[in-house]
Amino acid sequence: MLEHQIADWDNAYANGANIAGSDRWPAAWVEPAQAFRDALSAKGRARLDIAYGDNPRNRLDLFLPATAPKGLVVFVHGGYWKAFDKSFWSHLAAGPIGHGYAVAMPSYTLCPQIRIAGIVREVGTAIGKAAELIEGPLMLTGHSAGGHLASRMVAATTPLTPEVGRRIRHVVSISGVHDLRPIMRTGMNETLAIDEAEAQAESPALLRPMDKARVTCWVGGGERAEFLRQSVLLSNIWTGLGAATNSVVEPDRHHFNIIDGLADPDHALTRTLIAE
Repeated sequence: MLEHQIADWDNAYANGANIAGSDRWPAAWVEPAQAFRDALSAKGRARLDIAYGDNPRNRLDLFLPATAPKGLVVFVHGGYWKAFDKSFWSHLAAGPIGHGYAVAMPSYTLCPQIRIAGIVREVGTAIGKAAELIEGPLMLTGHSAGGHLASRMVAATTPLTPEVGRRIRHVVSISGVHDLRPIMRTGMNETLAIDEAEAQAESPALLRPMDKARVTCWVGGGERAEFLRQSVLLSNIWTGLGAATNSVVEPDRHHFNIIDGLADPDHALTRTLIAE
């Protein structure tokens, strides 16, 4: 019998240090994101920096298809709740837009200026604002910490209004962190300040799903073992609590390129997200 115990929690959640050539990210996202915003702005199909709250980072970008939207996709960015903003990911809207869906991408206040519970509330408000602007079914997706935030929206204690919650057709958590308790063991927690009460209240894997929740947990085969575990964890637990779940391990993808499929209308990640 082989026992497994994590001795170095910082390394367990360190992506850059364990991906060959990782120094090309996040810069590799900046140029295609800017080019995408410029292209859609030139066509009158980008509404940038829409305010959804009073804080400086309470802004979202909305990208529109060429015809009337079939519905709305919201992408929530990652960065361990303490880095990045909406500007890095604009190009990932190309996949859903190619199928006729509008895509909203919010920024949110970062730790330590806010607690994770506060970010959850901000993201809920951002989704509500975007849902006011675009009718139809709602699909949520997010990467890493954004995967946590997207799946947190369909927990029974969601910050969303019942009206918005009923519109959610599917959530795809990409490399999501669904149990916050291990993050408490990392050096990052000096910034995040997660305590046991917050971990219990804000970890999707420790909460019940909302009624009729439909969730896919998507992760790269080349990711850290903790991200693989965190991904299957949520689908396993929520299946037992009545949700419709799926767990996908995409081969030959690591934590930084696992999101690339969203930029391609024909990629399985995009098709899974918008599937009826």
